Order: sequence, then C-alpha cells, then structure tokens
Amino acid sequence: MKIRADIAALIVEGHSDAAIAARVGCHRATVNRARNVMKQQSADPVERLYAEELPTGRVAEYKPPRQPTSPAQAAANRALLAEALREDWASRRQTATVTDLPAYSDIHHRRAQRPTRKAA
Repeated sequence: MKIRADIAALIVEGHSDAAIAARVGCHRATVNRARNVMKQQSADPVERLYAEELPTGRVAEYKPPRQPTSPAQAAANRALLAEALREDWASRRQTATVTDLPAYSDIHHRRAQRPTRKAA
C-alpha cells in the first residue's frame, strides 16, 4: 500500500488519526490503514497533546455562534420585552359593551330557563 508522505510524517510525530484526517483532508480510516501498514501504535494521550499545536484540545478556528448575555444586558432585554408586552396588551384590551340590554337579558333569561343535562 502506498502511504502519503504527509500522513506518514504526522503519524511519526504522534498525532491522532482524527487530527491527521482533519489536517490533511482525508478519512480517519485512511490514516488508520496507513498506521497499520507502518506498524506504528497510537501515541499515548499525553505525548499526543504535546505533539499537537494546541495542547488544550481546542480548535483554533472555532468561534461560538454568539457570546453569552451579560446579566445587565439580560435585565435590559427583560425590561424592553415587558414594556413591549404592556403596550401591546393595552392596545388590544377592549371593554365589553352591550348595545341592546333588553335583548341581551332576554337571551340569558331563556338560556337560564332551559333544563341542562345535569338537571334532567
């Protein structure tokens, strides 16, 4: 089996299969097959951390999608939301009006006279 020179060099340096695959742009299985052909064992985790660029295990290009909100910003957001909801509620709130009081009373009077299922 032909082994790429860059993969072989990284295997000898002690990088993990996943780190080599990500750096070179191939599948982890390809790196694993090359390691088996070279009869190189995986380096122990401490040696691997020393061999890699960032021993913390973090990826240099990673940027979180958004920063966490500070407590002051969260309080300001809550205040803005409460104010917006208060304004919206006040504009939607309508008082019930009865235009024809005798007809309204008559409907409720007839409904009260009808027997319900519980009473029957």
